Amino acid sequence: MPIEGGSVRVYACGPTIYDHAHIGNFRTFLFFDTVHRYLETSGYQVRFVMNLTDVDDKTIAGAVAADMSVGDFTRPFGEAFFEDSATLGIRPADCYPRATQYIGKMVDFVAGLVESGHAYRAEDGAVYFSVASFEAYGRLKGIDTSSLRPGARVAQDEYEKEDARDFALWKAASEPDEKAGAAWDSPWGRGRPGWHLECSVMSLSELGDTLDMHLGGEDLIFPHHENEIAQSEASTGKQFVRYWLHGKHLQLEGRKMSKSLGNYITVRQLLGEGYDPASIRHQLISAHYRGDLNFTRAGLDASRNAVQRLVDFESRVEGARAAEGSEPTSLPELAEAAVDAFRSAMDNDLNTADALAALFTMVAKVNGVLDAHPAILESDRAAVLDALRRMDQVLGLLEVARAARTIGDDVSAWVERKIIERTDARAARDYARADAIRGELADKGIVLEDGPAGTRWKVVG
Repeated sequence: MPIEGGSVRVYACGPTIYDHAHIGNFRTFLFFDTVHRYLETSGYQVRFVMNLTDVDDKTIAGAVAADMSVGDFTRPFGEAFFEDSATLGIRPADCYPRATQYIGKMVDFVAGLVESGHAYRAEDGAVYFSVASFEAYGRLKGIDTSSLRPGARVAQDEYEKEDARDFALWKAASEPDEKAGAAWDSPWGRGRPGWHLECSVMSLSELGDTLDMHLGGEDLIFPHHENEIAQSEASTGKQFVRYWLHGKHLQLEGRKMSKSLGNYITVRQLLGEGYDPASIRHQLISAHYRGDLNFTRAGLDASRNAVQRLVDFESRVEGARAAEGSEPTSLPELAEAAVDAFRSAMDNDLNTADALAALFTMVAKVNGVLDAHPAILESDRAAVLDALRRMDQVLGLLEVARAARTIGDDVSAWVERKIIERTDARAARDYARADAIRGELADKGIVLEDGPAGTRWKVVG
């Protein structure tokens, strides 16, 4: 149960905005979105906070190389992150704190730790957290810190750096820091916050002393989240986080997708290759968030087919003939069973793979019923569509597909004119012209379906 009845406080570690986020990052962010959506559809009032890291070693190095301030350097990458998130249907957080907006609170936080004996100023001008002052250090990762080298320092903000014991809360300003406008006054001299400090202060400021859930990638468990726990609980004397959830990395051809390894793909690259956002979303949520997921173009093609199957299914149910006096079918029971299976999967540690299986099992069974019963009761249709849309509130596949495939009235009118031209060509036995018009429409992602009632069209990914 949440700390406060029906309200849930969630903090998610967002992107470091020194470059475009890649689809491995977006696997993690879509995991965050699944948590957000499922909590809301389960009736909770969610306060969802996701930070943007705009000052750290990477952003400063990028700013210096570009001869820009860190603010000017990171701004376009932050904007691109929001654009890509919207494209993939990620629900906005309630707050997107940036580290540079909380410097004063970070200085006060560090001062409190120094005063209580949990931190100290070193000769190099930095302020370090004393791991020895926090007996529970290492519990998240399950590390026995007695075997680690005492006196070691974590002076870098690089992921996966595990030089243990004391870590930097406040770093003395360097020449690059000053050049990038990433240095501030403090009681310990000019400097800037350590990466770990940033998330503690932003989350505590926006959500209070204890969070219901803290989300992140698996690479953040140690040292980042371990250090967040230590400094936060040393400051407040209270439990920092009740539930930690960590998503696994995306792999590309069997290797971790990473900028440092140079093997990554962005959302924009995939869109440029002709893949639609709903297909990308499907691929990235198709496995359990703690399970392996290997990205391939073949897998993305399969996701495109899966999304199209959903789009066609919704259209078929909406267009099924309704006739009073039709025999009752099993559709309401199928729909209810699908939702029950879907919720059971999501309640089992947010198992999106099983949730998708429940959805597509319903699709197959309902299609079978519609094959046998061309005319159905309106209540049967409503039951299926309600189940479909309740599940899609969490998965977001049809939602994103609709957004990407919505066309304006001018384009719709153009399509209708082309259909008339094609009909006239077929009537004149000019089949070459008719086929050319079909091909012209297909190039625009518009597929024609000829039937007894005439020609229908739809937009596909």
